[in-house]
Amino acid sequence: MTPPNLRSRALSRRTLLRGAGVSLALPLLNAMAQPAPQAGAVPRRMFAICNNLGLLPGEFFPTGPGPSYTPSPYLKLLADHRDHFTVFSGVSHPNVDGGHPSDISFLTAAPHPASSSFRNTISLDQYIAERIGSQTRFPSLTLAVNTGFRSLSWSGSGVAIPPEQSAASVFRQMFIQGTPAEIEAKLAELDTGRSILDTVAGQVRSLEKSVGAEDRARLDQYFTSVRELEGRLQASRGWERKPKPVVKDPEPQDLPNPSLYMAKVAQMYSLVRLAFETDSTRAVTLMLDSVSSPVLQIRGATINDGYHNLSHHGKSEDKLSQLRIIDTWHMRMLADLFKGLRNVQEGGETLMDRTMVLYGSNLGDANAHSTANMPTLLAGGGFKHAGHLAFNREQNYPLPNLFVSMLQRMGIETDRFASATGTMTGLELKKS
Repeated sequence: MTPPNLRSRALSRRTLLRGAGVSLALPLLNAMAQPAPQAGAVPRRMFAICNNLGLLPGEFFPTGPGPSYTPSPYLKLLADHRDHFTVFSGVSHPNVDGGHPSDISFLTAAPHPASSSFRNTISLDQYIAERIGSQTRFPSLTLAVNTGFRSLSWSGSGVAIPPEQSAASVFRQMFIQGTPAEIEAKLAELDTGRSILDTVAGQVRSLEKSVGAEDRARLDQYFTSVRELEGRLQASRGWERKPKPVVKDPEPQDLPNPSLYMAKVAQMYSLVRLAFETDSTRAVTLMLDSVSSPVLQIRGATINDGYHNLSHHGKSEDKLSQLRIIDTWHMRMLADLFKGLRNVQEGGETLMDRTMVLYGSNLGDANAHSTANMPTLLAGGGFKHAGHLAFNREQNYPLPNLFVSMLQRMGIETDRFASATGTMTGLELKKS
């Protein structure tokens, strides 16, 4: 029997589909009452980092193209790793505009993210996870610093994957083995959760008949995401009884104070190195939500304004000097990440050789909310690094071409991703 609240087009926002002890909350619909590669001996990996307030362009971009470029003040901080990364200028995502909202398109390149009709597409990491994610305990890791539900990772149906912000929780998931009773309880949990839509199938059909075409499309997107989740749950079932890797590093202590932003970033970088070193996953994203970060506490420095306010510096030297301090710390921690990856040997190479680290921002100039000329660098990953690949800063080159090159380096056969027109010009692969 169709529940009374599904008989008419006007649905309650609290409408649930229920069956056999399962309750499935629905997304917001118009009809609801609304207020006014193939596996190898040594795998390849990808780590994508987005700082959604970017970096001061004049301090980041180098002078001169190619391997003999003159490094900028920020790139000088990465001097020990100069031969291990390529920096790009004059690149952006075609038709991705809208200022701050563009961070959710950083790894999808979906156009017009600030539009009311925006629907996101699959992110680079999830494209990888769909194809090789079953080879590791975690198909992917979605991490964040100082954000709520804002995420770089989006499913094939355009649904955001909530990020993990607790370094301690992620560490425990990866490295702390549960008791036999806990493992069996987890397996029972997975068994219960993998057929939610089957349990409420009749109500799903009734609901789809009672709403308009736009809502049916929205429900289809939502139910597709639930199916994707069920697939992930089923895939994870096989890992529950396998012993977790043992690491010497201690469990990190979570830092609840958002002003300890830099310390949180350092924790996440260390966690990702451990995840790759133990082959727990091969695709990781990290959203550094600088927009939502308060006045930062930085050792040896005085910061007296919020990160977001500083980014809108209006060429104030006081604000610029504080931003340079923050940006410098970003570069120092990136250098530490590179050093840590280069210090780990794997299959006759370093972990850096096997790991692509993409670092950049959705904003080329946060002061102007500009999404053109995005600061971007790619480190490691077995590329013949080209120093500085300089493209036209007025007519930008499509950054998604870099994503195609990265996918091919992961062993995934494709020549298209999002708005890409091919692979990245000037970036060649090393022979495996």
